[in-house]
Amino acid sequence: MNRAPQGRELTAVSADGSRIHIEVYGSEGRPAVVLAHGWTCSIRFWAAQIEDLAADHRVIVYDQRGHGRSPLPARDGYTTDALADDLEAVLTATLEPGERAVLAGHSMGGMTIMAAARRPAFREHTAAALLCSTGSSRLVAESLVLPMRAGRVRTWLTRLVLGSRAPLGPVTGLSKRILRYGTMGPGSAPERVAECARIVHACPRVSRVAWSHVLGELDLDPGVRELRVPTAVVVGTADRLTPPVQAAALAAALPDCAGLTELPGIGHMTPVEAPETVTATLRGLVATYVSTTEDAA
Repeated sequence: MNRAPQGRELTAVSADGSRIHIEVYGSEGRPAVVLAHGWTCSIRFWAAQIEDLAADHRVIVYDQRGHGRSPLPARDGYTTDALADDLEAVLTATLEPGERAVLAGHSMGGMTIMAAARRPAFREHTAAALLCSTGSSRLVAESLVLPMRAGRVRTWLTRLVLGSRAPLGPVTGLSKRILRYGTMGPGSAPERVAECARIVHACPRVSRVAWSHVLGELDLDPGVRELRVPTAVVVGTADRLTPPVQAAALAAALPDCAGLTELPGIGHMTPVEAPETVTATLRGLVATYVSTTEDAA
């Protein structure tokens, strides 16, 4: 994985008082891209996009609550409404009034975008969106992590696996093989598997477990229907956590789908496994929905 350039650090305060760590890369006045990472990840997950886009964009990235450098919330702070609050706080803290950006979310970051679709700050500041490797409901029932026939038993066992309280411990050869199987394509480069493992293993256990329960009960289908900006969808054909059926459902439900891209052999970690495609999609959305609008103005 690429090493991100030096960024400017900020803190946003969410509705419940939670402090959200933000980093901003690139020059003021450039078109803005806001990136929201997924479950058990952190800002570092977007290193390849930061390095590429910061040359001619302003890249705004933040640690979801309970991840990276954003502290653990209170016990009742693990909700999709709280994720939406956090995104609103980030947008308000980093964008000028009326300024619009392209928002991208991977996995739980995409769910954050869906949860925030009705929010005033989201509607004020979002020109277009990218949903990477994500879904809006039935995550546990449709997960392919366990190679079993779909049904109640697989759903029950999947819920146990994803919600396990067992500590991940240090990154080892075995843990990297497990991570690759569950979250990445079989052809993933070893250095990318290792970097994803370091990021995932750094997530606090209490946060990992608490968010697994939220994701297990997720129903953001109404949020998808309220996502009224042009929205592109990207998924890997080897994604076991949010398989292509999830992406197809999103594309069908979105009011303004800007395209569904399936990446052959790629797993759940699309921004890391296929950084060129994800970055090019972001550039295309900016060029179509942000830069063109500003140039015309």
